[in-house]
Amino acid sequence: LAAATLLAGAAQAAPSAYTIDPTHTFASFEIDHFGASTNRVRFDKKTGSVQFDKAGKTGKVEIELDMTAMNSGTPAFDKHLQSADLFDAAQFPTAKFVSDKFVFDGDKLKEVTGQLTLKGKTAPMTIKANKFACYENPMLQKREVCGGDFEATIDRTQWGVDYGIPYGFPKEVRLVMTIEAVKQ
Repeated sequence: LAAATLLAGAAQAAPSAYTIDPTHTFASFEIDHFGASTNRVRFDKKTGSVQFDKAGKTGKVEIELDMTAMNSGTPAFDKHLQSADLFDAAQFPTAKFVSDKFVFDGDKLKEVTGQLTLKGKTAPMTIKANKFACYENPMLQKREVCGGDFEATIDRTQWGVDYGIPYGFPKEVRLVMTIEAVKQ
């Protein structure tokens, strides 16, 4: 009876809602440049939400990146990235990742799986969790914040980002995300 009561209580537990803190969230991508260097580009505008049930080890993440706010540090390169050659930001102004599963190894978040929509195409993506923790933020009246460092390597051609392949630019792009979200 005690076990049944405990299971019933656990089944009724609802995930907590969190909102992405854009001042503590950083998203970028990296691509090799002829084996000589690495081009790095960050997304200056991002929004999103997290639903997380610590006890149930389940959750959902939705993150949207503004493709018109890419910043490589070189305005001409930013303009090319936003052009129809690459991300076509005029037609597809946002990219979005929506998770469908949190994967844990014991109490440690190992990865988040879901779907990435980029240039109007949706394909599966798995994001590796390098760090993940929740804490009471003393600067936010001890509100709970959960966050971590995540990364994924994708084949950009799955989403129709084919520019430069004949010139020797690689298909593989490394995505790096530092995300913090505040409990609502």
